[in-house]
Amino acid sequence: MMSATPIGVTVNGADHEFGTPLSVRELLERLELPCQGVALAVNGAVFPKSRWDEPVGRGWEIDVLTAVQGG
Repeated sequence: MMSATPIGVTVNGADHEFGTPLSVRELLERLELPCQGVALAVNGAVFPKSRWDEPVGRGWEIDVLTAVQGG
């Protein structure tokens, strides 16, 4: 039986490795990051919330961005 190759991703500059496939939403939950009030960029491009149930790709660089009020 073949074991799955770990999925390595970078989230907000920190490297993470997961032994099983997971969706973007599951990734946020595992890392205890908010799913509300945030935007995601994957490899420098906006990643719409409508795609958060898609599997995370190996080697992705994900930035979790929060809105900040100010003036």
